[in-house]
Amino acid sequence: MSLYSQWLDKAKESRSDREDQTFWLSYLDSEKNNYIKILSENKKDIKGTLKENAEAFNMDTITFVGFLDGINTSLDKELDMESLEESTELDCEISFDKLYVNMLDAKAEWLYTLPEWDNYFSPEERAKMKRDFDRSKMAVSEKIGRNDPCPCGSGKKYKKCCGT
Repeated sequence: MSLYSQWLDKAKESRSDREDQTFWLSYLDSEKNNYIKILSENKKDIKGTLKENAEAFNMDTITFVGFLDGINTSLDKELDMESLEESTELDCEISFDKLYVNMLDAKAEWLYTLPEWDNYFSPEERAKMKRDFDRSKMAVSEKIGRNDPCPCGSGKKYKKCCGT
């Protein structure tokens, strides 16, 4: 069984609500610490074996694979999660722009508000990125309203022109 499959089994494991909450709070705390380390040390690259990196990030290899799964879409070249083994040589480059936007998309406020982001983006840049992200998620209707100008170019309202 691949490390990734083991991670998925661990994540979906049947636990009581309290145990499940404890598991995820522990994982999210480790994840947050990893991002603090990455941002504060300007660790743009993850190089070395998977096992070495798991140890460097104070995680067991299965949980570290879960972390890699979470950061995968923020890498310049995504990893094949199923092929990962402890001896797999990692050579990943993190795109901080993608990482920030992915944190916004995940609604991970505890991550995209980390003060360590100040090393990469000013508060104004982050606010603009958040505004742009929010705008990109807005629903936009292409429907022509009755009182809108007619798209035929007549200058009349739609209801008095092509909308009849």
